[in-house]
Amino acid sequence: MAMPLRQSIRLGAFLAKQKLLRKDKFAILVELEPLFACNLKCGGCGKIQQPAHLLKQRMPVQQAVGAVEESGAPMVSIAGGEPLMHPQIHEITRILLERNKIVFLCTNALLLPKHIHKFKPHRNFTWMVHIDGLAEKHDASVRKEGGFQAAIDAIELAKSKGFKVMTNTTFFNTDTPQDVIDVLDYLNDVVKVDNMQLSPGYAYEKAPDQEHFLGVQQTRELFKKAFADGRRKKWRLNHSPVFLDFIEGKRDLECTPWGIPSYSLLGWQRPCYLLDDGYAKTWRELIEETDWDAFGRGKDPRCANCMAHCGYEPTAVIATTSSLKETIRAAVSI
Repeated sequence: MAMPLRQSIRLGAFLAKQKLLRKDKFAILVELEPLFACNLKCGGCGKIQQPAHLLKQRMPVQQAVGAVEESGAPMVSIAGGEPLMHPQIHEITRILLERNKIVFLCTNALLLPKHIHKFKPHRNFTWMVHIDGLAEKHDASVRKEGGFQAAIDAIELAKSKGFKVMTNTTFFNTDTPQDVIDVLDYLNDVVKVDNMQLSPGYAYEKAPDQEHFLGVQQTRELFKKAFADGRRKKWRLNHSPVFLDFIEGKRDLECTPWGIPSYSLLGWQRPCYLLDDGYAKTWRELIEETDWDAFGRGKDPRCANCMAHCGYEPTAVIATTSSLKETIRAAVSI
């Protein structure tokens, strides 16, 4: 299965508008990082490697909202760090929802029970809980014993209060196709989350663990086997069919690095969430003063093994809406 119907309709309308306006570069979703601090020390993430003075900072509400508005993106993924450590994260979320943005709040869920009373269910709001495998693998990934069960308990709490809940799972070269099947079956059939996202682990340069990221061929082999026998169609995956074709090697895509830009305490990150070539103060500066043609596989060696959602899902979404055949296929998958 593919993206939720409401999200698909919203994206289709947005992309149609950009075409009418003849815009060739636009933000589909903003990765908003209102802090770098986190309550975990995950091996595949380097956010807490930031200097101590940055880890203490929290982005003001109006700065966070203003950046999203400046970009014009219809969707926002609030990440970090751990967003629930931000004392005003509920205010940032509330204002973005009032401005008709689709909001995903990414969290490891350890603090969710403590703060859930500050939020209200909304048709455009979703908790995005990070689940990196079943109990043993997840706890090893986040380096916290009991982290998996705490996250599952938090998901069940949120669902009981009427919230939509999605999960996001990163896979590494230590994962087998059966590992992928097991965790997605569990989340889909047992926990019954609304949707799931998955991502091939990309060699984020500040991550403490640099040995277990996937290469392109490893990624394709992993997902080709995991998706076999019709399993891909039964899982409620929050991805376009074109992106899923891409990660299992059925087709190739070029990266669209400006499609899901990242805005943090340091500004707009060049050129994307995963590469750090400096920062722009404004959205216009990011778009107009970045050499976008210099990035992607075959152009920048750092991109050689990247098949990340932030670069390739925008390409897939644009390809879908530009093709009647792909639009129909996406609609049938919903």
